[in-house]
Amino acid sequence: IIMRMAIQWRYCVALVGMAVLSLTNSVCGQAVQAENVTVKEGGTAEINCKLHNYDGSIVVIQNPRRQTLFFNGTRALKDERFQMTLFSPRLVRISLNNVSVSDEGGYFCQLYTDDTHHQVATLTVQVPPEVPQVLVQSQAVEGGEVELTCLSPRSKPPASLHWYRDRREIPGVSSQQDSGQTVSVSSTVRFIVSRRDHKAALTCEASHPSLGSQRRVAHYSLDVHFSPTVRIIPPPGVLREGDPLSLTCSVTGNPLPHSVEWSRVNDSLPERAETKGTVLWVPRLSAAHNGSYLCQASNQYGRAADIYTLVVYDFSILLPGLDQDPGAVVEAHSAVPYAVVGGVLALLVFSVVCVLIVTIWCSVRQKGSYLTHEASGLDEHGEVQEAFLNGGEGREGKKEYLL
Repeated sequence: IIMRMAIQWRYCVALVGMAVLSLTNSVCGQAVQAENVTVKEGGTAEINCKLHNYDGSIVVIQNPRRQTLFFNGTRALKDERFQMTLFSPRLVRISLNNVSVSDEGGYFCQLYTDDTHHQVATLTVQVPPEVPQVLVQSQAVEGGEVELTCLSPRSKPPASLHWYRDRREIPGVSSQQDSGQTVSVSSTVRFIVSRRDHKAALTCEASHPSLGSQRRVAHYSLDVHFSPTVRIIPPPGVLREGDPLSLTCSVTGNPLPHSVEWSRVNDSLPERAETKGTVLWVPRLSAAHNGSYLCQASNQYGRAADIYTLVVYDFSILLPGLDQDPGAVVEAHSAVPYAVVGGVLALLVFSVVCVLIVTIWCSVRQKGSYLTHEASGLDEHGEVQEAFLNGGEGREGKKEYLL
């Protein structure tokens, strides 16, 4: 304590002496020059005091609170973050490590010659923003409005926030709030969503002078809730009686329904039918399995269903000539056996065409035969006429003709 008091007394005597000298001498011009400094929070600041016409007088450097940091190169304040890195007749330089916002302000470079000369080096501390936070006010539901807020809680000067979707900027409403020595910045967007917006990628970018061309980017994927959709996927190709049948119920929705419900319209499921998750399995098909099969799924936003109609038919009924065919055919996902009906219709058309061709051909032959007999009758009539004109010969000819 005694040593501290002695040092303070020494500083007081020196300051009083310099004040007396400044009152008894005239001004000789500026003898010190300070430079302003800008640094990021957490970085290192260098404060330079340039000296002019230095004659070995006392140089004092003080912080913004007018506490003496160095007195002629000697540390006066016990803050190890401050270091005297250079003391020469032309330049005095101190460094400040791990700069904080509280260190911001004017640092005094004072030179005590015949007069007291001082300059202020202003230290500006920039606080770059961290990666922004994306806040959702309420759950996004299909057909409703979603509100997203991008928040940068701490920056200095205030950061600029921008929303983007598919590289296109989304206009937002910005606001600022002072939080002591820094500023909290937010940007809010609102828009109507549909199920197509589910998992859409949005970004919020924060720019700041201390970052240059770099950006702090927050990524967000839209989570849109919507009612389910159901679609039954039938097996490919044509199956025969006795083959297994597998129907898959494809379900979408958010949240995804935990389970699906299989049923048979106006009837119960086949005795050996099994349901495994979204799959309905029938190990062996038969005509008794004809009917409409229903798949249903639901979540808190709605219910959806799809129907699959199974028709088992036998070729031996539609086409008796195929009695030797041991199997029946199952039409996939249709109530009408289009392939078989098409074949039957083609056969019927072919038969009708054949009948028409035969009928036309017989009609043409019959007409030709009639014309031939008619021509023959005319020739015979002429011979009878000629015999009558020639007398008795004609009678014999006529008799013979008539016979």
